[in-house]
Amino acid sequence: MSHQIIKELSTRYTVKKYEPSKRISAEDIDVIKEALRLSPSSINSQPWKFILVESDEGKQRLHDTFANKHQFNQLHAKEASHSLLLAYDPKFTKEKFSKRVDVEVSSGHLPAEMYDSFMGAYAFAEMNTDESGNNSSWTKAQVYLALGNLLHTLARLGIASTPMEGVDPELIGEIFKEELDGHVCEVALAMGYQNEKEDWNFGLPKARLPVTDILEVV
Repeated sequence: MSHQIIKELSTRYTVKKYEPSKRISAEDIDVIKEALRLSPSSINSQPWKFILVESDEGKQRLHDTFANKHQFNQLHAKEASHSLLLAYDPKFTKEKFSKRVDVEVSSGHLPAEMYDSFMGAYAFAEMNTDESGNNSSWTKAQVYLALGNLLHTLARLGIASTPMEGVDPELIGEIFKEELDGHVCEVALAMGYQNEKEDWNFGLPKARLPVTDILEVV
């Protein structure tokens, strides 16, 4: 298929080795930030927080979170141009949701007289909240919507990436405690430009099931 979107998605892959000297431009970082902000979420809940790691000090802190496990991802912490921690709110309350509804009204998206009606959408969160107020299984799912959106954005920008569930949430929670502010990070994303000579995954053909195996048209 010759469509530009398909070409871009066909060339993206999970990078195994980055070129440390190549940095993502400030202009592209601005696009990345805005793409994150525009990510979809159920009932526009946005129950997340993102931490962009770009300084040498930040990269060292991220590097240190791999002290106990998943060392195979550790090299990305320093070699990738940037890394992103994607964190979810494990206790997304109705009060927090009301702040999102405030923005619905102030942006002009929602008529003020519909405020109370839209607050009723919090029922989607309540259905996934346990007796202790934890709804992390639901809020974590929203983070993956943002991750998918960003992976596509990066492909369109020609920026390489490595999604990493191989992280240590406990150490990240300790080392980035202040920035996380109660949020939990169980997935991260390295971003930058691959080292084509040393990345064994570079240039290999896509390995995907045929569409007839995964899609039914009814």
